[in-house]
Amino acid sequence: MDEKRRNLVHKGFEIGILLKFVDGILELIGGMALFWLSPQTLKGFVWAITRHELSEDPTDLVANFLIRSAQHFSVSARVFGAVYLLSHGIIKIALVLSLWRRKLWSYPAAIVFFILFIIYQMYRYAHHRSIWLVLLSILDALVVMLTWLEYENLKRQHLRKRGLPVRSRFDFFTR
Repeated sequence: MDEKRRNLVHKGFEIGILLKFVDGILELIGGMALFWLSPQTLKGFVWAITRHELSEDPTDLVANFLIRSAQHFSVSARVFGAVYLLSHGIIKIALVLSLWRRKLWSYPAAIVFFILFIIYQMYRYAHHRSIWLVLLSILDALVVMLTWLEYENLKRQHLRKRGLPVRSRFDFFTR
């Protein structure tokens, strides 16, 4: 891979993991909110953010979905949601911080966890059709690909520093 492509991959990788970091922070905030806020407070919050939209369009699908979800939000769903969001947020943030520090072990770990997130998102999609799950999975697949390419570049740099031969995994195609 030439220098220009390597830089493009690196920039894409940096943007991708920045988005993962922001996503992890938002998941932490959401998880803490679920733990700390009472069901009544959550219902009030949902009503406050949907009231304007419902006054303009009482049949708005998203606003009505949020209202119905808040009304039927059980304690077990609240705890599950909080634990799910907190654990995802912590894992994403820890992995991104390790990736930013260029820790070699974190690249395969991030790839495995991001693939597991994609599998879970597709499982959820099978039960709850949502374009957001598809878009999130596509973004995650792109981040996995960029993480792999960045990992390969980093490993090559380490080999060069040690004076060891650098070969591509695809050298056998060129023989």
